[in-house]
Amino acid sequence: MSWERAIVIKSSAEIQVMREAGRINARALAAVKELIVPGVTTLELDKEAADVIKKHGAKPAFLGVPGAYPYPATTTISINDELVHGIPSKRTLKDGDIVSVDCGTYFEGFVGDSALTIGVGEISKEAQALIEVTEKALQIGIEQLRPGNRVGDVGASIQEYVEGQGYHLTKEYTGHGVGRSMWEGPQVPNYGVHGKGVELRPGMVIALEPMVLIGTPHTRVLEDQWTVASKNGQLTAHFEHTVAITENGPEILTQL
Repeated sequence: MSWERAIVIKSSAEIQVMREAGRINARALAAVKELIVPGVTTLELDKEAADVIKKHGAKPAFLGVPGAYPYPATTTISINDELVHGIPSKRTLKDGDIVSVDCGTYFEGFVGDSALTIGVGEISKEAQALIEVTEKALQIGIEQLRPGNRVGDVGASIQEYVEGQGYHLTKEYTGHGVGRSMWEGPQVPNYGVHGKGVELRPGMVIALEPMVLIGTPHTRVLEDQWTVASKNGQLTAHFEHTVAITENGPEILTQL
C-alpha cells in the first residue's frame, strides 16, 4: 500500500482542540454502546452517534468520504466477520453477535477517530477472547507511542502479542496520522520490525487501530463496495484510539 501523506506536527493549542474533538467522539461511541442490545438496528445506532456529535457543535468526519460512492453514514458498523467499513442499515443485532463501531468527528477543523467492539447479549467464549485480545493489542501499541520509538516498534509489539495469542492481523488496512485531515502521515501498520520506520516525535497524533481476525489475515470487500470482511467468514474485532505523542509519553485523546 502506497502512503505519501505528509506528517503534520501539532502545536499544543492544536492538540487542545483535538482533545475536544476526541471527547465528543468518545461521547458518541459511549451513547451508541448503551444502545447495543438484541433487536436494535445499526441505523438506530448511527442516528444516536449523529445526534451526539451535532449536539456538541461538531460534524461527522466519515459522512461523504470518497470511495466507490460517498460514504453515506456517520459511523461504520461491522458485525461478526465484518472487520471495518460496514454501512448502517435496517439490519438488527442478534444475541451473540459482536459489533464493531467506528466513529469520526470534526470539531473546529480537527478530527477525533476511535472504534470499539462489543458483544450483543450473551456471546461465546471465542468471541469474548477475541475482543479482549484486540483491546489489549491497542493498549500495547499505545504504550509504544513515545518520542524516539519508531513506527516499527509499534507494529512489531502489536504483531508479537496478537500472533502469540494465535490470531491474525490484516496487512491491508492500517493506523495513520490524523489531524485536520482524517488521514495524514505516518502510516502505522499493526505489524513491523523493531527499530524500523519513521521516528516518532512530540506533536505527532496517531489513530492506532488493531484489526484482528480468526484463522486468516485475508479480507474481502462485499458487494456494497465498502464493507470489509474476513475471507474465511470467521469473527473479527477492531479497537482504535486517537493518541497524541508528547514528551511525557502517549496521551489518549478519544476518551471521556
